[in-house]
Amino acid sequence: MKFNFLRKEKNVVMNYEGAKAYTMTPAEELYTAVVTTGLSNTTYEKGNERLNRIQSLITKNNPEFVAKLAVYARKEMYLRSIPLVLTTELARQTSGTDLVSKTVDGVIQRADEITELLAYYQLANERTEVKKLNRLSKQIQKGLVKSFNKFDEYQFAKYNRKAEVTLKDALFLVHPKAKDENQQVIFNKIVSDSLQTPYTWEVELSVLGQTRFASEAERKSAFKNKWEELIFSNKLGYMAMLRNLRNILEAGVSPDAMSKVCHYLADEKAVRNSKQLPFRFLAAYRELKTIDSPYLSTVLETLEEAVLVSANNIKGFGFGTSVVIAADVSGSMQKPVSPKSKILLYDIGLLMSMILQSQCKNVITGMFGDRWKRVSMPKNSILRNVNEFYKREGEVGYSTNGYLVIEDLISRRENVDKVMLFTDTQMWNSNGNTHSFENSWNRYKSINPNAKLYIFDLAGYGRQPLDVRKNDVYLIAGWSDKIFDVLNALEDRKSAVQMIEKVVL
Repeated sequence: MKFNFLRKEKNVVMNYEGAKAYTMTPAEELYTAVVTTGLSNTTYEKGNERLNRIQSLITKNNPEFVAKLAVYARKEMYLRSIPLVLTTELARQTSGTDLVSKTVDGVIQRADEITELLAYYQLANERTEVKKLNRLSKQIQKGLVKSFNKFDEYQFAKYNRKAEVTLKDALFLVHPKAKDENQQVIFNKIVSDSLQTPYTWEVELSVLGQTRFASEAERKSAFKNKWEELIFSNKLGYMAMLRNLRNILEAGVSPDAMSKVCHYLADEKAVRNSKQLPFRFLAAYRELKTIDSPYLSTVLETLEEAVLVSANNIKGFGFGTSVVIAADVSGSMQKPVSPKSKILLYDIGLLMSMILQSQCKNVITGMFGDRWKRVSMPKNSILRNVNEFYKREGEVGYSTNGYLVIEDLISRRENVDKVMLFTDTQMWNSNGNTHSFENSWNRYKSINPNAKLYIFDLAGYGRQPLDVRKNDVYLIAGWSDKIFDVLNALEDRKSAVQMIEKVVL
């Protein structure tokens, strides 16, 4: 992010590799920590350490900024857990205003988030007595009253789970006022545990899975027919269809059914409404690579079309703008984004870099570790490109010598407009010479004063390899395609923090 002020305090520190780095403003650091966390273990911080740092950073920030960041993270970055954390922590530190209730109203977008918020609230407040949710924040209660009025019986029933905090618990605790007679009936059903079980695609497949069949052929035929029925009845939402592509292909559904699946998955409006993080398409792409199906190549191409939607809002990269895009493939990037995920930070960096590359007409792409290597890739094959990069794992080593990207430009006497690094920002020099990322960039700026450097922070450790307050250095963070909106805003001299501050509560 670019700011128009300089801080007087010393901001030089060491990163996790022991190299010189710079701290950020509290707003910058909270933003990067929030939009790059799945509350999971990372290389340098355990999940609870990340959570502790976010809790500490909240106290250093303006409460209104924290509230707006929570809503931004939920609505724009498509994150679910961390906005609930921000809201709860805000409630612990803010009282006497309606800021918290407005935040609750902004971040609760699904019925189960009501109970998830309360579950985190009791955890954060270390409640161990029988009534763990006793003395609930009045502002959280006020916000949840509005949240209860958002959902219908289907939505409540779909997420009515036997968890630590149930919908019935929440209802008794919050005491929401029904907006009409129909909603009062729904509230009564929550109390009596008589919500009508929604007959979802999961239920239909579960029932079928428990059915006995005379033969395996009969069983396969039943599942084929069920998948076709689900597809043609429009009961499968976008995420459900994306995650079940393997099952659909293995079921051997009809050509008409596959045509409908592919048309839906590639539809730009459907992709945008689904609010899928781009790496979901990469996960689906990889899951299908070993499938034996005559439709496989068509489905893979469909996924390419879908992820390309993520790039449609990227502006300003025509033939007249020369760009270098460098992906960090060091060892610290090869960690999963969450405990259950097969997607690594390494994957996200490669994916985001290839999405950006697809829109650049004048571009150099490559990867860096011990070495920096230029690797040319076609424009229209984002997921295939990521796979090709992935196959070359280890080819440039596992250090984080990002300075070599800049030194390469200097040695070639090559002037470019923009240098873009997708990285966890833990730059250092493993080669034993005096070069550093900061030093190399300063030297390049003296040769090419109009060059700009964009650091896409994928880990949010709170340490940057150079000062983002000067020398045309910009910081962007996150795993959503919304980072490209931030990139566009930077061209208008607006930072991510400034974008967040414009969020309406």
